[in-house]
Amino acid sequence: MQLNYIANASVPSSSGRTIAVLDPSDGQTFEQIQRSNASDIDSAVQAARQGLDSAWRKFSAAERGRLLMRLSSKITENAEELSQIEQRDCGKPTRQAKADALALARYFEFYGGACDKLHGETIPYLDGYSVLTWREPHGVTGHIIPWNYPMQIFGRSVGGALAAGNTCVVKPAEDACLSLIRVAQLAAEVGFPAGVINIVTGYGHEVGDALARHPGIDHISFTGSPSVGTLIQQAAALRHCPVTLELGGKSPQIVFADADLDAAVPAILNGIVQNAGQTCSAGSRLLVDQAIYESLLARLGAEFENLRVGPASLDLDLGPLIRQSQQQRVWDFLSDAHVAGIPMVAQGRVVDEAPQSGFYQAPTLLRDVPFDHRLAQEEVFGPVLCAMPFKDEDQAVALANATEFGLVAGVWTRDGARQFRMARRIRSGQIFINNYGAGGGVELPFGGVKSSGYGREKGFEALLGFTTLKTVAIRHG
Repeated sequence: MQLNYIANASVPSSSGRTIAVLDPSDGQTFEQIQRSNASDIDSAVQAARQGLDSAWRKFSAAERGRLLMRLSSKITENAEELSQIEQRDCGKPTRQAKADALALARYFEFYGGACDKLHGETIPYLDGYSVLTWREPHGVTGHIIPWNYPMQIFGRSVGGALAAGNTCVVKPAEDACLSLIRVAQLAAEVGFPAGVINIVTGYGHEVGDALARHPGIDHISFTGSPSVGTLIQQAAALRHCPVTLELGGKSPQIVFADADLDAAVPAILNGIVQNAGQTCSAGSRLLVDQAIYESLLARLGAEFENLRVGPASLDLDLGPLIRQSQQQRVWDFLSDAHVAGIPMVAQGRVVDEAPQSGFYQAPTLLRDVPFDHRLAQEEVFGPVLCAMPFKDEDQAVALANATEFGLVAGVWTRDGARQFRMARRIRSGQIFINNYGAGGGVELPFGGVKSSGYGREKGFEALLGFTTLKTVAIRHG
């Protein structure tokens, strides 16, 4: 049984209740976690405040950086263990789980190196005055981590908060939290003071709500659905607590007739099948110049038919979805497509070795999806790619912007002027030209516009969000 991790100690929930942890590959229970409550959150917040005031605040920026670097090295040393935990907990194929563990190490390496680079400014002002700004941590930050990339999102969120000098209370998704408990233990092993990293497991409506409402939390970072993001904002607004929100996307891949299709096709494919499509930045809408629409769909269809889905341990193209309700959600979208007469171009295959009790979904390519159909508007969060043609650049832009989301977009064209026009006109937090995702891009600020949220994580920009700016004006004559 896994316990909460508070003040560098394993602690049972005060509720005395637990939640079963299922392996998505076979749907079977293999572990129990704590079903925590508001009392457990209160304990974690108190531990974080004590850790901030008694120890962490006294660390210099350089000392924080060295400690984050040590944690990065420790994660790398234990990457195999962490990837095995993630593989079983999330259903990730071996390659993806290992990549996530190494990405986590890279986040702490990046933020370890950035700690002492976070500077204030001096401001020219009136004669006889010296004015300067300081960047200070918020204090105790709350982090609500989703189930699709627990290690990576922990790294980009908690890593930035720690680098800026905050202490953290983390509520992972109940579906996928085991790797984060282990990371907190590794942090204690390399010397993080008690209370700097605290992990409390449980359901969102119980523990997540308590974290968002707690008066001792000075900033909240949330990654998840727009509907829950609204609830987080409402709870935080009652006490004027700042929030950073990443709320998903319906990201377009826009392919013009002059695109290098040899480069575009594998990127388009990976953009929708990575992590079984359970990715906020998944390129789930394919907008194609009508001049090459049929030929590109034929080429992609052949690729889709070669895709194989199975248990995480087989390390195939895709693993299972996270849980049965997510599987049912994808089935419902595909059922709606069938009822609407939306044609299916191609579909991959679930291998015979996959247990019937696992949560599997074959990757599916659909065509001629109406721009206003829910398949083109809502986040499926599964391996479903929706294609639609466009006649010119203006229509491509209109289609790209025709959802409530604005997280990521990909543009494929050799025309340099068009590249810049599209980047300017598309409303999105990240634009990738002739690539998609830039290999993860720990250094690249990440976040969205519209219903995809606000604020930025990743890169140096994240450090600004995890600090508050203080202006000091000195009159000296």
